[in-house]
Amino acid sequence: MFRKTTLKNGLRIITVPQKSTQAVTVLVLAGTGSKYETKETSGISHFLEHMFFKGTEKRPDKLAIAETLDKVGGIYNAFTGEECTGYFAKVASSQFDLALDWVSDIYLKSILPEKEIKIEKGVITEEINMVYDNPMAYAGLLWNKLLYGDQPAGWDIAGTKESVNAMNRPELLNYMNSQYVASNTIVCVAGNINDAQTISQIKKKFVQIKTTLPTKKAQVVESQMRPACLVHFKQTDQTHLCLGARGYHLFHPKRYVQDILGIILGGMMSSRLFIEIREKLGLAYYIKTEVDSNPDTGYLVTQAGIDNHNVAKAISTILKEYRRISQKALSRAELKKAKDYVQGKMTLMLESSDALASFYGAQELLERATLTPKEIYAKINQVSWQDILKVAQDIFQPKNLNLALIGPFKDDQNFQQLLKSWSQEF
Repeated sequence: MFRKTTLKNGLRIITVPQKSTQAVTVLVLAGTGSKYETKETSGISHFLEHMFFKGTEKRPDKLAIAETLDKVGGIYNAFTGEECTGYFAKVASSQFDLALDWVSDIYLKSILPEKEIKIEKGVITEEINMVYDNPMAYAGLLWNKLLYGDQPAGWDIAGTKESVNAMNRPELLNYMNSQYVASNTIVCVAGNINDAQTISQIKKKFVQIKTTLPTKKAQVVESQMRPACLVHFKQTDQTHLCLGARGYHLFHPKRYVQDILGIILGGMMSSRLFIEIREKLGLAYYIKTEVDSNPDTGYLVTQAGIDNHNVAKAISTILKEYRRISQKALSRAELKKAKDYVQGKMTLMLESSDALASFYGAQELLERATLTPKEIYAKINQVSWQDILKVAQDIFQPKNLNLALIGPFKDDQNFQQLLKSWSQEF
């Protein structure tokens, strides 16, 4: 289903032929993100991502960059995370040459115009303001801050207004030259392609990529001995909360058990928390449980928007479900439903070329190993109800528990007491 090719310079190429589509996606991933930054350069990965759309030698300005794919109805964008930065173009397969030329051009030959840096400071500042004015999104930032504090894993990927306004071209160039190198880059192409021809074309486009060694990230420090709480006061009509626990990283042997645990708790409309919080009690419109696993960090978190007067009741109900799944074995039917849900969703998702490119590219970048869907399904099917019980007992210990919320509350006393009471009962 896929082919991995590693060039002598360290560049990794993944090709995923898909004859059932008329589309093709070119995705280039750099193994760098906000976890690779310092306090002074916080937000530089994200800033650089924006600057790659401002001009190259071949396409000298932002209009030329945008028009290239607009003229053929292409879908293109970029993203920045904690561990990686990605650039992609999805086009009709007949336009593959154009998409590869465009992505390789911005990735290797962006000129970072000085005047555009000044303009982009304003753009990114407004992006930060947008998140701060969106309590649902801001709760997620508070969650990371609570877990990891004043270190890269706890900072906003976009940086701060101060760090963004202090950004300059020499810093951007230095970061680009140090991180956007062959051994830190993956080119993944999925869709209606000829495998051999695609690899040959990628080799030609990326022949000039730098071959120096990239800068490594600082090790994440995790330290927690008791339940923790972070309350951000804002006069909102609804409280947005994140309640969960530290969990397993990508390389933990029980990571797939943790994934299934998250699905059972709040990953689907028939999950325990969705039924209890929304359908039975009517406390929330949205409630979801997500699992996040990175190479060095991991957590399970339930996020919800609750009427300000019902926050304590919602928190108590979530904690009750955490306790219940830690103490009582689930039925085989419920476990099978969660497994089938994961497999069904993945099957549907991987019908598109962009999802296939991300699926294989992200695995190779973060894990240096790539599993097919069938291999992942096999691991999921090995999960037993005993595994769920043991992992829930391990994760939902008081020392792992965290609550971050944004709402009209000026102190955290009541919330601390809720966590303390639950811990004593646990």
